[in-house]
Amino acid sequence: MVEFRIDRRSGVATYLQIVQQTKQALRLGLLEPGDRLPTAREVVEATAVNPNTVLKAYRELEREGLVEARRGLGTFVQKSLGAGPADSPLAGELTDWMRRARTAGLDREDAAALFQSVLDQEFSEGER
Repeated sequence: MVEFRIDRRSGVATYLQIVQQTKQALRLGLLEPGDRLPTAREVVEATAVNPNTVLKAYRELEREGLVEARRGLGTFVQKSLGAGPADSPLAGELTDWMRRARTAGLDREDAAALFQSVLDQEFSEGER
């Protein structure tokens, strides 16, 4: 089951953080069709966010066709995203890179900015 981590300093709306983290779990194969998302109550207890925020995120995921709410049963994953499982050899290489970045003195934001820059360069529109 996915555990949401809310960063109140990120500037990203809480419901969008839940949506983004769910999509990331789908892309990494951590969530698969048929899996149940945590209930709104479970998310509220773990993160201290408003229940309506969780429901808004789940409605957005449902609108995108990624999950389905089943009355009295919960919210279930309908389809997967991406093709990169969490145990991919690439994950290990990326972990090694992140450790080297930290050792080189980069903080989280610096590493994220560098990663995003290279990602944008490698996956720019019109290329590949």
